[in-house]
Amino acid sequence: MDFTFNEEQRAVRDAASGVFAGMVTPARVAEVEAGDERIDRELWSALAASDLLGLAVPERSGGAGLGLLELCLVLEAQGAVVAPVPLWAALVAAALPIARFGDPERWSPLLSAVARGEIVLSAALSDVTAGSSTRPRIAARPDGDGWRLNGVAHAVPSAHIAQGVLVPARTAGGEIILVVVDPHAEGVEAERTVTTNREIHPHLQFDEHVVPARDVLVGAEGGAEALEWVVGVAATGLCALQVGICEAALRQTAAHLNEREQFGKPLSSFQGTMLRAADAAIDIEAMRVTLWEAAWRLDSGLDAREAVAVAKWQAAERGQGVVHATQHLHGGTGADISYPIHRYFLWGKQLELQLGGPSVQLARLGTLIAERAAAGGQR
Repeated sequence: MDFTFNEEQRAVRDAASGVFAGMVTPARVAEVEAGDERIDRELWSALAASDLLGLAVPERSGGAGLGLLELCLVLEAQGAVVAPVPLWAALVAAALPIARFGDPERWSPLLSAVARGEIVLSAALSDVTAGSSTRPRIAARPDGDGWRLNGVAHAVPSAHIAQGVLVPARTAGGEIILVVVDPHAEGVEAERTVTTNREIHPHLQFDEHVVPARDVLVGAEGGAEALEWVVGVAATGLCALQVGICEAALRQTAAHLNEREQFGKPLSSFQGTMLRAADAAIDIEAMRVTLWEAAWRLDSGLDAREAVAVAKWQAAERGQGVVHATQHLHGGTGADISYPIHRYFLWGKQLELQLGGPSVQLARLGTLIAERAAAGGQR
């Protein structure tokens, strides 16, 4: 396992960092958050113009044909500036699975539109990523060659502007299917919901919504395995965001501690602040190494279940600890909800919730370790 990025990956990282640094400021983020969509459309267009939205789109569809590692580099750069764009939902949770499992002839036009920045995709994964079970809550029953969906998909990122949403559903026989639905179609009702970090993640109510056969991404045969992979890459993408958020928050905190003085000395010279900042730095490195192991294993086609569970725990437990520490180290300034560091705290807490919380990940990891031991200890 080699965590050294190649030349192409370094170019992706630099391009993403350049776009975000040139367009995202605290004032701009606050302006976008005050709007109805809470999506920075200008930034989305700039990302498309820089070919960053097509990184994991196959070359035949106008993309670069890269993978999760490259997308995680972009997400880390996004997290560093808490940019209000649906990169994770559109690219990692939706486009990447469609590119992997979908029929090229059927899905190529959709993926091409994603790469050009013309449409936004999302995925209804909250109910299968945040809990201990990956059993979907949406029920599907046969309807000719297609399916009828019923149930509620909770907290679907940017569903209010998405043209397609990847939805896992369960059949009466317990099988799992993956379908792509239009969230604005008949039989789908959206309830606007605002998250901890001020994004819009509507709940989608499905009431006899008809999914034609052409919109079934993965059928009952292979649906469970496909969903496990989707959940793995989606969780790893969230971990990448968390690393970017925490690293940037700690960097801003270090600058604050060096600038502010007490008793004629910089706050950074006091043992208490030094130790807490050092602990946060160690936590970030633990998050980083587990993130890249999970991403590497997924991109390499290896069993990544344990690696993903570990990365999720690190990002949830250590991530929320880091953003708490950085806010506390800002003292009274950190309590100001209009001050930039507070936004990092909100994003870090939101990602902890999306990842499912530390205890859930420990239970999942324990189950996986027990299964491996019963199978002879092979990983």
